Amino acid sequence: MKQRVPVSQIMAKALIVVNPTKKISEVNQMYNEYGIRHIPVVDGSKIIGVISKNDVQKLGFGTSEENSEALNAIYDSFELKNVMVKNPITVTADTNIKDVAEIFYNQSFHSLPVIENEEIVGIVTTTDIVKYLLDQY
Repeated sequence: MKQRVPVSQIMAKALIVVNPTKKISEVNQMYNEYGIRHIPVVDGSKIIGVISKNDVQKLGFGTSEENSEALNAIYDSFELKNVMVKNPITVTADTNIKDVAEIFYNQSFHSLPVIENEEIVGIVTTTDIVKYLLDQY
């Protein structure tokens, strides 16, 4: 197994980000459109939060996707800045994959923004870690 591989080798670099004024219904649509589960929330290029698909789905109170108008009304009754995880833990591009895996193991979230000079440059998820491990065998 490779040793001390930096997270920059497995992180997503083509980022989908939103600003805190984005409607939650639009964020939910982005999850489906881009096939992602975590979206960094930025002010300019500075990370201020993360919103996950699970965070958004919890707001629906079990409302079916078939009733999208009602679901969008529920989503948009909340402000993104009040639903997102604020001031998320971040890592740098040179943080090694083992350290990132330990953070995921010890915390209850599944994505970490990657920053350099206070600007977001990527995102790494538990799926990225699992894929990396599978590629080792």
